[in-house]
Amino acid sequence: MVNKTGSTAAIIGAGLAGCEAALVLSRMGIEVDLFEARPHRMTPAHKTSSPAELVCSNSFKSDQLPSAHGLLKAELAALDSPLLDAAKRCAVPAGSALAVDRELFSETIDNLLREEKHIEIIRQELSNPPDGYEFCIIAAGPLASESLTNWLAETFSSSSLNFYDAIAPIVSADSIDRSTVFSASRWEDGDGDYLNCPFTEEEYRIFYDALREADQVVARQFEDQKFFEACLPVEVVAGRGYEALAFGTLKPVGLVDPRTAKRPFAVCQLRKENIAGESYNMVGFQTRLTIPEQKRVFRLIPGLAGAEFMRYGSIHRNTYLDSPRILSEDLSFRSRPSLFLSGQICGSEGYSESVATGHMAALSLAAKMSGYTFTPPPAETALGSLLRHVTGSKEKVFTPSNIHFGLFPPLENAKRGRLGKKDKKEALCRRALDKINEWKKDHSFSHNQSLCAE
Repeated sequence: MVNKTGSTAAIIGAGLAGCEAALVLSRMGIEVDLFEARPHRMTPAHKTSSPAELVCSNSFKSDQLPSAHGLLKAELAALDSPLLDAAKRCAVPAGSALAVDRELFSETIDNLLREEKHIEIIRQELSNPPDGYEFCIIAAGPLASESLTNWLAETFSSSSLNFYDAIAPIVSADSIDRSTVFSASRWEDGDGDYLNCPFTEEEYRIFYDALREADQVVARQFEDQKFFEACLPVEVVAGRGYEALAFGTLKPVGLVDPRTAKRPFAVCQLRKENIAGESYNMVGFQTRLTIPEQKRVFRLIPGLAGAEFMRYGSIHRNTYLDSPRILSEDLSFRSRPSLFLSGQICGSEGYSESVATGHMAALSLAAKMSGYTFTPPPAETALGSLLRHVTGSKEKVFTPSNIHFGLFPPLENAKRGRLGKKDKKEALCRRALDKINEWKKDHSFSHNQSLCAE
């Protein structure tokens, strides 16, 4: 690849998208200055100044096909994604999901960044793209500083949009009652990767009533909240009806309590937080409850009566821009083509999705540096469908989205209506992988060549 401008690229934010973009560009021989505000300015959710810190969960979701999340990872693997490779090396048991040891993952990314001779990490808060750089990627994340989001809103959009995101608690492994809790993964024989806290119907009713009555953090702060549907606080789900949790977050399908040889009425699942198994994440228990109420209510869960909380659940505001109105299909701003947006701030909700937009922004920037036109992956791929949503959604009110098959064009086969649900997913995955391999071949993939057709 030839960098015809000789420029150094600036990247704002050392989160998942920013780190992926920096590593991709560096491995293509492009000099990168990676700006990170932490530790000079911490966010409400971050606990460290480490790069690629995971603040909500340690799970990158499903790693298996045929699923949309598994497909996105398969496509990223085909493109030699640095962060996906690191995540797999830092994995902890989580059934079909790719979950990581958070500390080890951040440490691994930090080492990768420091080993790259083309990357310089600059600890500095920026309120706008830095002077002296022709090309810049804004990957500041949904917790970007108010000054930066204000600059974005004033420069490119009439207003920035926002929604609230919630974090699940983490409990100490040795405080879990193993006489009540059992190990199992859904539909898998033998011990599984999750610990399961089984409810009887009476235990569920007591828990549900307590959760509904629990005090909430300064209720007025959330009167106009716009929660992301895939990350709802557990008490918000409970507010939708008595069985909402039993059919959602706490669904017991595929699980059998060995004490009774029957399926429980409901199940709270716990997932390992680190490789050593010293702590467990309460899956799906993101919350806005006060700390005293978390202690009182969550200890009503069978097996957690003596739970020691290593981290309490919390809630914070995530900000994103009205990207389809202001971005081109290559993630550059229409009014400023040398400036790019990636990560959750552009509406790609989720860890793998942030990695994906960071990777795509890097390829797009590299193309412009090389004098080529970047052609995004086809819409039939997970990467292409995600970019199409972020840059071309027709929603009247744009909302962030995880990757899901609803973003994909329908199957062309006239017999698609006769296919079962699993067969359709398998067909979508086969089509996508064929398309991404064709795209990769056409765009001369390698770390040392431009990924853009001449």
